[in-house]
Amino acid sequence: MKSSNPQIPYSREELLNPGPPRTYRGRELDNIGFPLGGIGTGMISLGGWGQLHDFEIFNRPAKGLEFNYTFFTLRAQAEGSDAVTRVVQGPVAGGSFIGKRGWGPTRMDGSGLPHFTSVEFTGQFPYARLDFEDARVPLDVSMEAFNPLIPLNPDDSGLPAALFTFILHNPGDVAVDATLFANLENKVGHPDVGDGRIEYYDDGCSRGLKMSSTKHEPDSPRHGTLALATSHEELNVQTHWFRGGWFDALHRFWDQASEGELEENREPATIENGTDVGSIGLKATVQPGKTVRLPVWIVWHNPNHEKYWGSADGGRPVWRNFYATQFDDAPGVAKYIAENYARLEGDTRKFADALFSSTLPASVLDAVSSQISILKTTTCLRLEDGTFYGWEGCNPDSGCCEGTCTHVWNYAQALPHLFPSLERTIREKDYEINLHDDGHMTFRMPLPLGVVPDAGFHAATDGQLGGVMKVYRDWLLCGDDEWLKRLWPSVKGSLEYAWKYWDRDQDGVMEGVQHNTYDIEFYGPNTMLGSFYLGALRAAEEMAKHLGDDEAAELYRGVFESGRAGHEYLFNGDYYIQDVRLEAQEQSSHGADLAYGGQSLDPVNPKYPKYQYGEGCLSDQMIGQWFARIVGLGDLFDGDGVRKTMESIFRYNWRGDLTEHANPQRIYALNDEAGLLLASWPHGERPALPFVYSDEVWCGIEYQVASHLIYEGMVEEGLAVVKGVRDRHTGERRNPWDEFECGHHYARSMASYSVLLALSDFRYHAGRKALHFAPRVSGDDFACFYSVDSAWGMVKQYEALGMRRVLVETHSGSLTLKSLSLGFAIVNPRARLAGNDVPLERVGADGGNDSIVFDEPITINAGETLSVSFWD
Repeated sequence: MKSSNPQIPYSREELLNPGPPRTYRGRELDNIGFPLGGIGTGMISLGGWGQLHDFEIFNRPAKGLEFNYTFFTLRAQAEGSDAVTRVVQGPVAGGSFIGKRGWGPTRMDGSGLPHFTSVEFTGQFPYARLDFEDARVPLDVSMEAFNPLIPLNPDDSGLPAALFTFILHNPGDVAVDATLFANLENKVGHPDVGDGRIEYYDDGCSRGLKMSSTKHEPDSPRHGTLALATSHEELNVQTHWFRGGWFDALHRFWDQASEGELEENREPATIENGTDVGSIGLKATVQPGKTVRLPVWIVWHNPNHEKYWGSADGGRPVWRNFYATQFDDAPGVAKYIAENYARLEGDTRKFADALFSSTLPASVLDAVSSQISILKTTTCLRLEDGTFYGWEGCNPDSGCCEGTCTHVWNYAQALPHLFPSLERTIREKDYEINLHDDGHMTFRMPLPLGVVPDAGFHAATDGQLGGVMKVYRDWLLCGDDEWLKRLWPSVKGSLEYAWKYWDRDQDGVMEGVQHNTYDIEFYGPNTMLGSFYLGALRAAEEMAKHLGDDEAAELYRGVFESGRAGHEYLFNGDYYIQDVRLEAQEQSSHGADLAYGGQSLDPVNPKYPKYQYGEGCLSDQMIGQWFARIVGLGDLFDGDGVRKTMESIFRYNWRGDLTEHANPQRIYALNDEAGLLLASWPHGERPALPFVYSDEVWCGIEYQVASHLIYEGMVEEGLAVVKGVRDRHTGERRNPWDEFECGHHYARSMASYSVLLALSDFRYHAGRKALHFAPRVSGDDFACFYSVDSAWGMVKQYEALGMRRVLVETHSGSLTLKSLSLGFAIVNPRARLAGNDVPLERVGADGGNDSIVFDEPITINAGETLSVSFWD
């Protein structure tokens, strides 16, 4: 059945149907790079046919950094038959046929050795599974790879390791002897390698190879250790490969592996120049009809993070990574993994099962799960004191746009819900370090922590006012009044800074110069920044009332009401425009500093500064309203105008095919692909030089607009935008786990999590112990993952034969409820928890929704389910 909107090229089934995680085959494998690493630890990428690449583990991005001879090999011999040996990868494909130097595929990754004849890659982040096929191999072979991702547990989700499990199943009727060989190059000290040492270790829990170097002192940023480890006991060990010229080393490895036994050598190996490769061989016999699982872990520990960017005057500051405060070296990490593997894997599996058992449309689960991976990439750091810190994205060999940039991270909704304690560290440091005495907030936090940030540039209007809304969101999720009280004076100062430069007459409409996420300044009233302003006023009003600051609450409410009415003159009947005012420079903290970029005025219309949007339809024009929907603050503008505006954004800015779109700017979508433009001028009057990114397509803004469309009731339109994004990232053209903007793994794409929030309409107010959800799809059979500060689990809703049932499951932690608000009229409710009826105080209205209120707060502990049934 076609969509109800003729602009949408997808059927309703394509938009709405749930489905299994995507399996990649053929050319879809070419661009896959699945991140394996912990929060703030760096990562290794798993390629589409099973190769390892991009070893970004040395405290900075490193696209293209390879470890020589670092691959897995399987030798299998069925009883009475010849042995078969294969590199545990599918066929080499893509650009590897040419090679980076034009010499063909590189032998360093085993490309010239026999591989399996085919492979399929299933991505279910945080898990990847590769299923290999080869008629000559007497085993069914699969590989699973992951790094622990456990909501509300940032420490165990921040282990510097890539964990592999090789699953060998014997479908035959005779036993099969198997040896899995794992190799790792000792690149400790990169880029200054040498004086390396590889030694065998066994701590009783894990065992394998420890790699180190004596070349660098313990406080050096080049100091570190690696481990190639396992908990398997029957091992063949070689601390270093044969050292010879030309191709000798790989010849000797392959010949020995094909015989089933590397030349055993457990003595420590040292090398002065160059590097060594060490191997472990895991031995097992797989009986007929049985399955054996062989674990291999690559672990890194590079404790000292160097500030490699910026000026080198005065040296390069160095600080310790958070994981270095937990573990002394890589074998220490491996021991912890071995001791806790069942729990780490079990809790991660529990999370993945909950997320992927959600009945959300397939493209939504693909978007949400794939972009959670950003937290596990080099975009994210975790500093010694536990503070979370993020780049905007990653250049190939450096971070891109430092400082947990306040306006970019406005969009990212995954971290505050999955790891709210980490998100709160960002708020704490923003108001402790970035906020100056006059209320001006530096929107990029410098490192190391404690460096006084520069106040010499514009405050970012969206970042600073969005920060007020983020404080409110974070407090809703945790309910910690003491935390809110500590931040409140700073929050007030940052909000009231608006009255110094942006809104001097305090009428709720900002007339001044407003720096923003497009890296330029908007001049005059507009609803992109204005919606953040109104949202900040509403959020501050709610926080002030809760804290008993009634005078501030009344003041903020008054300015909000004035601003809500004051912005309506910008509505042109289709959407809200920008009132460009050249005189806005007079309301700037930086005087007459017009938009940077050379010529300061538009060459065709000199009444405009360059880089404005004026009469255009801006995709981001309702971003503050989007955030207000997430946190339940209601309408910031006229509700009908908001809905009409969102309709117009989709109508004018979304393209089902970009073939005819002219884009002289950066190119993130093109040809027959679908995408949402940042702006359009459907009624004419496009500036000669509009704001600098106006013709581009940004994934993060697409997700923000998609979820807002869903909040406003335009579900199919929102899902079309999501599907358009994910159809561009199928492995054939782009990596499914790398939505880039200004760099790889761009933080803005974590706005995808808000699509889950919108479809479930999930909100939790920890202070009031009030939960709300109201499915917007599949209401008769709905299930969705949720996560708040104290618990995570699933909310579910079923309808059948005149009965409706709502379930709130806690899979980890505990969730306390006083009220439950739902999106339908509540009749004859009956609630049960742990086999007992739950007394109800009343059924009433809560924010326009029917809700049930319990006699006393109830707590749903891990493993328990609150069940509420309703009969017509």
